[in-house]
Parts: sequence; C-alpha cells; structure tokens
Amino acid sequence: MANIQRVTGMQDILPEDRFYWDWVEQTATDLAHSYGFQRLDLPIIEYTELFARGMGTASDVFVQKEMYTIEEPDGSFITLRPEFTAGVVRAYIQNGMASWPAPVKLFLIGPIFRRERPQAGRYRQHSQFNVEILGETDPAADLEVMLLAMNLYRELGYKGLTFQLNSTGCPECRPAYIAALQAYLAEHVDQLADIDKERMERNALRVLDSKEKGMDDLLAAAPHIIDYLCEDCDTHFTDLRVMLDALDQNYAINFRLVRGIDYYTKTVFEVWAEGIGAQASVCGGGRYDGLAEAVGGTATPGVGFGSGIERIVLGLKEASIRPPQADEPKILVAHFGGETKTTAVQVTYLLRMAGIPTRLAFARERRSMKSQMREANRHNMRFILILGEDEVEAGVVMVRPLDGGQQEAVAIDKLVEWIKAQY
Repeated sequence: MANIQRVTGMQDILPEDRFYWDWVEQTATDLAHSYGFQRLDLPIIEYTELFARGMGTASDVFVQKEMYTIEEPDGSFITLRPEFTAGVVRAYIQNGMASWPAPVKLFLIGPIFRRERPQAGRYRQHSQFNVEILGETDPAADLEVMLLAMNLYRELGYKGLTFQLNSTGCPECRPAYIAALQAYLAEHVDQLADIDKERMERNALRVLDSKEKGMDDLLAAAPHIIDYLCEDCDTHFTDLRVMLDALDQNYAINFRLVRGIDYYTKTVFEVWAEGIGAQASVCGGGRYDGLAEAVGGTATPGVGFGSGIERIVLGLKEASIRPPQADEPKILVAHFGGETKTTAVQVTYLLRMAGIPTRLAFARERRSMKSQMREANRHNMRFILILGEDEVEAGVVMVRPLDGGQQEAVAIDKLVEWIKAQY
C-alpha cells in the first residue's frame, strides 16, 4: 500500500523553515503594534455569500470557482476564506466597531485558501499578514499602510525597495475610463488573446494585468485612468504623492496597476524589491471604500494591504538573508538512569525556571556517556552537565565545556548563578 502524501498545493513547514516564519510573524506583529494597530483573528470559514458579494461576479476567484465551498445540511453554503478583507469588514459591521474611536486599525496573520495552480511561494493554503484601516478617508491613512508594508520589508533586509502606485478611480469616474479602454481595445481586438477578449467584455481593467505575449507594447499606448479621475479622486491621488515626495519615498506611477473588483477605489499600490527572481512585486494593497456597502453595511472607507508569508520567506532565502539565531538550549543534562535521572530532571527544571534554555537527555534504560555526548554535539551544545552517582551524592554536577575547556564540579545550589556568569 502506497504511503499517503500531503494534498497537492499544500505544504509542510519544517522546523528549519519555522525559524523564518517566526521571525517574519514577530517582525510584522511588532511593527503593526508600533503603528497603533490591534490584532484581529477571524474564523477561517465564512458564509459563501460574503465573498460572492464582496468579490462580485467580475472576480476571477469567484467566476473560476477557486474557492473551497461546502454545502451545509440546511442548504446554506460556507467557504474557506480566499482572502481577509471581506471578513474584516464583516467583523467590523457585526461587532459594532463603527462605534469605536475612528479610525479602527487592525492587523491579521493566518491562512487563506484558494483552489488555484500551485506555484513558487503560492499554495492552495497560504498565509498572509494583512493590515487594514477602517473609517478614514484621509490619504494619510493610505500612506500609513504603504509605509508599514515598506518598512516590514526593510526590517527583514530586502533591498532595492520601491512603490508602484496608481489610482483606480471611483464609481463616478471609473465608468468613463472603462468605456475609453474598451474602445481602445476594440480597435486592436485582433491582437488580443481569447482570455483578454473575454476580459475586455466582462472586466476590462483585468486586461491591463495581462501577461499574454505582445500585450506590453499594446497596453503602453492605452488610455491612462488618472486622465479620467474626478476632482475628489484626483485631489486624493495628488495629496498622497505630495506626502510620498515629502518623505523621499521611491515610487513610480504604474498605469497598468489596477484592481478588477468594484469595491476598490482610489489608491492601489504594490511594493517591489530587487533580487528576488522574476516577480518583483512582494505585496500589494489599496483603498476599498465600497466594500462595506457591498456586504450589507453602511458606507465605510477602508484601506489596507496583504503580504504572503511564503513569498516573504522565499525572498529571504533567495537573497541569502537568515533570521537571527533563536534562543535555543546550549546545555544538555546527562545522566545514567535511576537516581541520577531523577536528579537530572530536577536540575533541568531548576535551570528552565531560571530562564536558561536546557535540553534533557532521554533514556528509559542506562545510556552510555558516549551516546549522550554525540547528542550534545549534534545539537551544538555549549556545556554538558553530567550527573553520576558520585555527583548526586555530593550535591554537584560535573560541567564539561564542549569547546575544549576544563570540566569542573559545581554545586547544584550554585549552578544557576555559575551558568549565568558564563553567558
């Protein structure tokens, strides 16, 4: 019988990779707290209607059935969340966060699920760090989430960071731009791939994100949305750029950077980095002032970003950036079974309670010192504490440095003080 393998598109995060994950998650958490954000945790399952309303029928995720959906016995449908933002807005509405002091600043870390083709740094279950600001229209809120995203990658050691920036307009000015874009594409329809012809009719903005051959030159001459912005959207975009300039932030206007979902408005951005392979974009976000109404709430402005942790870790490895050394045990307590094992357990407990990471050698039966020394070397221990019958009777441990120093007997009641003096 063949061994059972993990599901395609899923991954095991092994201990050597968990060091990266812990570092990324802790860095993100500390940074979010320093900006005044509070953590929110959501259920991984929501009613399917939340995502159907939020994403709209124009979304590829919904139309191409990339969501994991289950029918309940009562006929309702529930879905493993394919993204965070709709759930954040649902929680904001349901829990009365509109009555909290505005703006409400939240961050989340956890898995999302999409039935899509697995690729490097992208899995059917992948984890994200998300940041959201709700209840604020000030473009300075857009700037805040952009800077938090940028500073996360800076603190992790990424190089050559820059913003890609655009405005996606609003329901008032976007229709005129879409009409102009469709008219332009219709003039060149013979140059479009079938998928882009379909997008042109269903959601023309998605054509701007086309990866099909020959589209770069064609789209370079396409109309630009910033030429169609209404006064409010234009002022918002101008104010944001003024603040970016005042902070000497590197950014470029990317006319092809859009969002194909109706609730996105105004600011859309990505953070790009050098030296991480073909995909320069490491995270993206934008403003979604129309989402709360789409899911049944009152009008509530919002802005945020999402960053895939797998992609971050992959980028760190490609750039040969390693996380700081974790605080692992550097002391192994060795024994010979019987009474010496009991004392070894007591010594290990004593050291751990004093905040000294310690590893205990396991053995149901008497175990050779040579075997325990191999264990100490395998785990890069600094000291091995040896407890034989003579040491137990004398109330001491024999401390043997593994760097070639001289071993010495240390009284158990002085051991914590002695070890701390060595660090």
